[in-house]
Amino acid sequence: MIQAVADRYLEKRISRKDIISHSKALFEYLYYNLRDKSRESFKVIHLDAKNQVLGIETLFEGSLSTTAVYPREVIQAALNHHAAAVIFAHNHPSGDPAPSSDDMAITRKLIFCCDIMGITVHEHIVIGENRYFSFADEGYIANMYRELESLSL
Repeated sequence: MIQAVADRYLEKRISRKDIISHSKALFEYLYYNLRDKSRESFKVIHLDAKNQVLGIETLFEGSLSTTAVYPREVIQAALNHHAAAVIFAHNHPSGDPAPSSDDMAITRKLIFCCDIMGITVHEHIVIGENRYFSFADEGYIANMYRELESLSL
């Protein structure tokens, strides 16, 4: 019950802010939500055109070291929320937030799929033990969009 109250408090706190401009605030919300999970959980934060939170949901749960993420279901959830943009997040129960090659590949695939549907991907954050990896802060999101743009020419 305490966890549910804490989750509700943190969700309300984050929904009043422009969370995409501050990865640390996003980490603070997600860390308390994902820190005690023994399995990987993949969350999507749905945003409107003004980057206000429409909803936050766990779409996939996997094993200790991997989660199957299906772009079709990610797109369907975003369309159901009427989202203009999304933020992806998942945890690494091992505690090391460094993205795997699979994390890189699915992020790229999701960016490409979302772009086709007119949905912007602002971030993919990986939560580890007291630290995180931000695809946006490290330039990967921008690089993937540049790659997509070069393919469209």
